[in-house]
Order: sequence, then structure tokens, then C-alpha cells
Amino acid sequence: MTELLRLDDVACIRGDRLLFEGLSLALNRGEALWLRGPNGAGKSSLIRLAAGLLRPAAGTALRRERVALIDEAAALDAELPLRRALDFWARVDTVDGHSVDRAMDVMALAPLAEVPVAMLSTGQRKRAAMVRVIASGAPIWLLDEPANGMDEAAQARLVAAIARHRANGGAVMLASHFALGVPDLAELDMGALA
Repeated sequence: MTELLRLDDVACIRGDRLLFEGLSLALNRGEALWLRGPNGAGKSSLIRLAAGLLRPAAGTALRRERVALIDEAAALDAELPLRRALDFWARVDTVDGHSVDRAMDVMALAPLAEVPVAMLSTGQRKRAAMVRVIASGAPIWLLDEPANGMDEAAQARLVAAIARHRANGGAVMLASHFALGVPDLAELDMGALA
């Protein structure tokens, strides 16, 4: 297996609070890691650290490939129609419109292409964020609570997208309060690190 992401002896401090220290892990092609634990255990901080948005207080984080991230913000212009908002990210990620079309089909959002992002429900916004991740073509997916607000059908689409990504050599780090039914999922209990 080819390693896509490695964290060596990392520590994370937010404010005055040490969330975790001495954490080492590797994520290889085809693997998925579920970060679980109570609120405040450091799941989101670890995702942000892995993405390079947060510096470790100690240790090193190495990403060998591009990263796509979902966090609490959809990062889509709320005033634009969904398709135009997604096209902005396609240009940033240097992918063509066909990638966006395919990803919208995967997440069943094509019928909402002309709806302003501001008018989407919470679950639809999460699906839209997932479209952005899928269309990016990034080998490393960092997904922070990606199923929040999703109904069962949308969650099934999310799980299927994760399976396809892994089958194609991608890797996934998933922070969630539940496993989503993703098969062959390694677990890291963030609550045990505190």
C-alpha cells in the first residue's frame, strides 16, 4: 500500500487546552479511518491538522497528495445557484465541468443545479459539499461530520461514494459520531487520547 498521509508524534493545543499529544498514524491508499469520540475530544482539530489548516504544537504532518475537506462550513457562495457555486471550486481545483456533473449525479443534486445555495436544506448543503470533494479528484478526503442533516438515502450515497473512492486508491479520514456503515473502517477513539 502507498502512504498518502502521515502524522508523527503530533500534539494539538487549542486555546490553553491540550487536546492530544504523541499521536502517530498513517493513511494508505484504499484505507479509511473513523475518528470517534465526544464533542471537544479533538476530532475536528485532527482533521484540520491533517488538512494543513492547523499547525501541530509538536510533531509533523505529511500529505503526499492533494486533500479535499468537508468541515462545518459548506464553503459555497450562498447567493449563487448551486451549479455556479460548484463551478467556482472546479476552477480552483482545475477540474472540468464533467467532473461536477458526475459528482452531482452521485449525490442526486442535478435537479437542484439552479437553486441558490442559500435555499438548500442542511442535508442538501452537506451533499453539495460532498459534490465538491468528489469532483476535486483529490486522493485524500478529510470529512468532518459529512452526514449531518442527511437522510438515509443521502447517507447511503455518501457511503457508496466513499467505497468508490477507496476502490480507486483514495483514502478517507472521517470524523463522525457514528460509523455510517462504512465497511472495513479503522477506528481511533479520540476520547481515549485526552
